[in-house]
Amino acid sequence: MPAPLLVVDAPSVLYRAFFALPDTLTGAGGMVINALLGASNAILRVAADHAPRAVVICSGAEAARYRVARYPGYHADRPAVPDALAPQLARADELFGALGWTCADAGELEADDLLHSYALAEVAAGGSALLMTGDRDLFQCAAPDVTVLYLKTGVKGFEAVTPAEVEQRYGIPPALVPDFIALRGDPSDGLPGAKGIGEKTAADLLRRHGSLEAAIASADGEKPRVAAALREQAEELRGFLDIATLRTIRVALPPDRPTDLAGGAAAAERLGMEHLAARLRAGATG
Repeated sequence: MPAPLLVVDAPSVLYRAFFALPDTLTGAGGMVINALLGASNAILRVAADHAPRAVVICSGAEAARYRVARYPGYHADRPAVPDALAPQLARADELFGALGWTCADAGELEADDLLHSYALAEVAAGGSALLMTGDRDLFQCAAPDVTVLYLKTGVKGFEAVTPAEVEQRYGIPPALVPDFIALRGDPSDGLPGAKGIGEKTAADLLRRHGSLEAAIASADGEKPRVAAALREQAEELRGFLDIATLRTIRVALPPDRPTDLAGGAAAAERLGMEHLAARLRAGATG
């Protein structure tokens, strides 16, 4: 079996590291480095464990414009980027690129869409992919050759989420995760879902009908409360489904490329990340 392609949700991993590690960690010029340090350590750990053929670091828009147009509340309540995190986001490609990792940007779409696209492209080319993220929206990508490495709270390791794990968690297959999000809602994205329909009812509807659209079409056979939500919110729910469904972007798969520990050490040193530089340098010469 060929080595997998490791595809990383950079905003998710960097944000989680920022809030998991103290902001007293500083580097060159007094810049806080907690997000860069935590994210680098997490990615390096996964790379050491899984020996990927290459690593792709994905970034993108905070909220794709078409998603906000479909529902103005999408991401509306998310706080602004913390002052101590913004400079780290700006320098992330410098460090990650020096480590030999491909840095890709989704443009007006989001990092999630890019992870999804790289997974599809890698599988189409006969390979497999690991998607490293703290966002459960990516569970829709789980497939026989695609495993979601879901970042636990903080930077305390990852859970390997396979199609079977998605079924165990939600009671539906990965392909129905967007339909599930549309019905149940997603507070982290600002999507309210269907009124009065929670996780269990959403899963039950999808198991019985096979899709959100089929559930809407069969609303008359449901309990009055559920039927009313499906009928009255039909167009809104279709909008939520469209928002939750990841887009496919044309991507160029990277060539096989090992992590460049020496290059990463030099970049870490420039950023004043002395301990990381020392560890990378030791690994490069060990």
